[in-house]
Amino acid sequence: MKALIFAAGKGTRLKPFTDHHPKALAKVNGIPLLERNINYLKSFGIKDFVINIHHFGNQIVDFLNKNSNFGCNIEISDESNELLETGGGLVFARKFLDHGEDFLIMNADILTNINIDALVAYHQNIKDFATLAVSDRDSSRKLLFNDEMVLRGWLNVQSGEQRLAEFNKGFKALAFSGVHCINPVIFEKIKRTGKFSVMEEYLDLMQTEHIHGFVHDSILVDVGRPESVIEAEKHFK
Repeated sequence: MKALIFAAGKGTRLKPFTDHHPKALAKVNGIPLLERNINYLKSFGIKDFVINIHHFGNQIVDFLNKNSNFGCNIEISDESNELLETGGGLVFARKFLDHGEDFLIMNADILTNINIDALVAYHQNIKDFATLAVSDRDSSRKLLFNDEMVLRGWLNVQSGEQRLAEFNKGFKALAFSGVHCINPVIFEKIKRTGKFSVMEEYLDLMQTEHIHGFVHDSILVDVGRPESVIEAEKHFK
């Protein structure tokens, strides 16, 4: 299985580090996030990667070259000309991913110990085109699922704003974990072009398609702010 790691973002919340470096090379206990996530996915037998780059992308390429791609096959989806966000980045990387096989997507600034084997098995059992790892944790935005764990909405916890596919019948509110398992049929379903968030596409597609959530209770740290680096260092040695 291939994995697409989103490493293109500007990481503005991680300033001042990201004034001169890509967020994917921010270190937790001395080890860059990108290295940690490549090795994490390798532990589940994944050795084929696509990594998208934009902000200080040359530093990521140099880092991979210096480390001999960590013994993996790594392809670079180069968004130097325009940062395309998660949805646009996925579509831009289509040529690396649209080969009939399921693939993983992971944000470079997430650290977790989700059981990837269990996520993939769940995804392949339900035979949907997208399965989103989610958990019950504090987050300003939540995804809403029915009893069958099918995506039915989105909630902004602070403002109360909702987007719903149907009346909220006591849906479960869970936080997206930045890890998803995808079937390439998604490329036929995505309507947007250019720069867009893949979550916006999911929220459109939930009106007509089944997108399932995979619930986990694993450790997960969004290493998006300097203080979250300190939190991550408690869990990831």
